[in-house]
Amino acid sequence: MTDKKAKDDLPERVETDTSLREERQKTDDELAARRAVVEQDADKIIEVARERADDVLERARQKEDSTTHVGGQPTLLSHAEHEARVSEDEALTRTRAIADNQLSEERAKQSRAIAHLLKLEREETDDRLFEERAHSDSKVASRDEFLAMVTHDVRGMLGVIAMSTHVLLATPSEESAGERTHTEARRIRKLVGQMSRLIEDLLDVVSIESGTLDVDPSAEDATTLLAETIETFHATAESHQLTLTLAAPPGPVLAKLDRHRILQVLSNVVGNAIKFSDAGGAIELRLEANANGLEFTVSDRGPGIAPEKMDTIFERFSQAGHADQRGLGLGLYIARCAVEAHGGKIWVVSELGNGSAFHFTIPNPIPA
Repeated sequence: MTDKKAKDDLPERVETDTSLREERQKTDDELAARRAVVEQDADKIIEVARERADDVLERARQKEDSTTHVGGQPTLLSHAEHEARVSEDEALTRTRAIADNQLSEERAKQSRAIAHLLKLEREETDDRLFEERAHSDSKVASRDEFLAMVTHDVRGMLGVIAMSTHVLLATPSEESAGERTHTEARRIRKLVGQMSRLIEDLLDVVSIESGTLDVDPSAEDATTLLAETIETFHATAESHQLTLTLAAPPGPVLAKLDRHRILQVLSNVVGNAIKFSDAGGAIELRLEANANGLEFTVSDRGPGIAPEKMDTIFERFSQAGHADQRGLGLGLYIARCAVEAHGGKIWVVSELGNGSAFHFTIPNPIPA
């Protein structure tokens, strides 16, 4: 994702660009209406002039014809009278040509004036757009700077809490009071971990929106990442009475990827699968090579996802629609952005009551 594309996708800029397009369309419509009115007025003027000229000529000829009838019968026109009529027709034709030429010049002049006016209108609109964008960028920069300072301080405090918790857990707990201390310390450690992950998610969202999401690919064994994910979630899965299984080709499967980011994707997807699975269920992690590169799959036997949620679960702050609404709905959004930063794709296949299967591809396998 380039910096320019990321900035252009910011909600503030999308709204500003939409306003610009609407403003330009209004300007174009107004100028088109003015042009139509000008042309209609000019056409009406020349039409009236022609009608008057034709009427004058017709009356003159009727008067002349009345003098050339004898006993109600027409007589032959003299040569002079014929020449006069020809001259009158030619004069009328020249007059009409002059009028048409004047009309054409007037229309061209009006078109140039309207085009110049349109240019000025658009330049003014562009100036307003640049001012709004500069203001928006300044607000985003201030927000990011503030968030960076806050997260730095919060991380420091969480570090101190984590160290204190470690000391408490290292203290002998033969007595009941000591056991209670250990119980509370474990609870604190769990909450510290959750807060740390939340901070990481928020920082990732800021990086995504600013176009600076850090991805540093290197040669990695994809099967090792799956095994590490299972090891990380083994205790959690057991506490939920769930089984984690791995299906992957034998031997190492090498690919060029960012190890931290792909582990993050797997953690977000597997964490969701555990959260929404009932006791006694199973979650499978699968890896296979195909025409798209390496395809990772995490499937569960949970309640599935409602059809109307399928297109939105990878968006920011989106929830799958289950009764359990814990979290901010950032995990799958960050997963999608991390996969796309690798040039891959992520999607889900699900049916209510029949579980879900999340798939994502990494298009950079390394031949064995």
